Amino acid sequence: MPTKEQIFEILGDIYDPEIPIDIVNLGLVYGVNIEDNKVTVNMTMTSPGCPAATQIVTEARLLIEDLPDVEEANIEIVWDPPWTPEMMSEAAKESLGI
Repeated sequence: MPTKEQIFEILGDIYDPEIPIDIVNLGLVYGVNIEDNKVTVNMTMTSPGCPAATQIVTEARLLIEDLPDVEEANIEIVWDPPWTPEMMSEAAKESLGI
């Protein structure tokens, strides 16, 4: 089974198409749970109307399910707490000049 660190690493390969920063450094991934052969990711979007939400969720699910021993990946979009720019990593803030 993959570790939480491996899941975060894989999710770090997914970029928001509108912002050239990956979803982990954007602070969109709130948590990862691995139970048996199922992985659940709790994440949010930068806004409820994010036009890339379907693309990001699909890519995350496919990348995780491509890992050995993973039977199912569930990507759950949550809105609490709401995302704010303060949730970005320091590297992400620097790259955006924040």
